[in-house]
Amino acid sequence: MQTFNVQGMSCGHCVKAITQAVQARDSAAQVQVDLGARTVQVQSSLAPDAVVEIIKEEGYEVSPV
Repeated sequence: MQTFNVQGMSCGHCVKAITQAVQARDSAAQVQVDLGARTVQVQSSLAPDAVVEIIKEEGYEVSPV
């Protein structure tokens, strides 16, 4: 499980956007978003750098934990 700090998430739309973006690259990926903690956990075969880039493409500031 990869964990990332993500700034700028505030609602269900943010959760959906990030989840769909990651799953577009890895359909088997499991994505858990905690808006309060501003974290995203991803279980995926994608490299952490790839996940960071995917989330950045959605317009969020992101860094690995």
